Amino acid sequence: KKETQQTSVSITAASYTDSSDDETSPRDKTQVNTKGSSDFCVKNIKQAEFGRREIEIAEQDMSALISLRKRAQSEKPLAGAKIVGCTHITAQTAVLIETLVALGAQCRWTACNIYSTQNEVAAALSEIGVAVFAWKGESEDDFWWCIDRCVNTEGWQPNMILDDGGDLTHWMYKKYPNVFKKIRGIVEESVTGVHRLYQLSKAGKLCVPAMNVNDSVTKQKFDNLYCCRESILDGLKRTTDVMFGGKQVVVCGYGEVGKGCCAALKALGAIVYVTEIDPICALQACMDGFRVVKLNEVIRQVDVIITCTGNKNVVTRDQLDRMKNGSIVCNMGHSNTEIDVASLRTPELTWERVRSQVDHVIWPDGKRVILLAEGRLLNLSCSTVPTFVLSITATTQALALIELYNAPEGRYKQDVYLLPKKMDEYVASLHLATFDAHLTELSDEQAKYLGLNKNGPFKPNYYRYSSSQCEFVVA
Repeated sequence: KKETQQTSVSITAASYTDSSDDETSPRDKTQVNTKGSSDFCVKNIKQAEFGRREIEIAEQDMSALISLRKRAQSEKPLAGAKIVGCTHITAQTAVLIETLVALGAQCRWTACNIYSTQNEVAAALSEIGVAVFAWKGESEDDFWWCIDRCVNTEGWQPNMILDDGGDLTHWMYKKYPNVFKKIRGIVEESVTGVHRLYQLSKAGKLCVPAMNVNDSVTKQKFDNLYCCRESILDGLKRTTDVMFGGKQVVVCGYGEVGKGCCAALKALGAIVYVTEIDPICALQACMDGFRVVKLNEVIRQVDVIITCTGNKNVVTRDQLDRMKNGSIVCNMGHSNTEIDVASLRTPELTWERVRSQVDHVIWPDGKRVILLAEGRLLNLSCSTVPTFVLSITATTQALALIELYNAPEGRYKQDVYLLPKKMDEYVASLHLATFDAHLTELSDEQAKYLGLNKNGPFKPNYYRYSSSQCEFVVA
């Protein structure tokens, strides 16, 4: 027993050291897994055993996705699918990737964020034969190099895309148009990526069908809302040790992500302001007890700014100049364009790295603004996210890939589609067993009265599931 404990400690220590202290770029290393393959580029393939343990832990809280894997494994619904993916590479994503492989797919993977990759998980995936090109702390050049290595490889041509943010889709569309035209389907999970897909569609340039997972009920109302409600505090606490009672916080955007952030902050006693462009979301914020303001009205007094819009230049250099000393700025949207970080890289400002993913930007008069993750996604860059919620999203992604890959010709045209309601309900039903929840069944008479099939779908496509603050106020 003592020997086992010592081994575990040494693996953990090696993971920490290799992740933080080894400055050699993975692009300059020659690494081979135990199968003799070198078709990958990760921080350290020797971390694979540690990463395998992380994946096994994640599997315990992703029982619905594992259930889907077991149910469909014999049928191999993704046999022949060659999926190229660009997502966060975490233990939870690894469970999804290994599910896709179990269902018959071949996968090549890269990271959608330069800070969110778990190096040991990337190593574990590479060890079992998944071609992973990603490591924590990539440069911008590394980021695009990794995407290119996933797509551009001899003897292997992707026919499906799983994207988070649209960078992979954009890269293939621009650089490999002939490959892009042969794609059978795209599954996109972020608001940023979906926006880019709709732009392509509107311009008549989207030549393959795409599934908008971000706006599926099981993604929007669970991952975006509940995941952010829990992970926003985790990310802020780990990086700043700040106490939120009495702090003035402005949350930019009151969509599902913003709603989750506001609920968590309010429960800890923070004074929360909201900025919004949409009058409906603004009215929701007002009814939930938040004051809706313009950022310029409170910029000099707030302690924390959190962006959750998916837009660009939400916080500008002029506004950063007017923030008070010790203010914290961070982003919970997918894209790193919400905070104008580029404007802070000027000679008159000094950057001081005080801990991992935490920079003090110092003005000439000595004022410091605390910038987290260089304006990139806070929770996945600086902390972790709840595994169970990610199981819901991952199951949705897997079903969307299966649907697009197996759809008969003509079912989906060259456009962007929402996940069928029946599929949303199926994903939700798979996760109910975790709570020992028992659904009430309609009688024949009740089903006839409501005009429904007893097995669903139970709501029309236009139904909007509530996200009212009253659902999750902490007493």
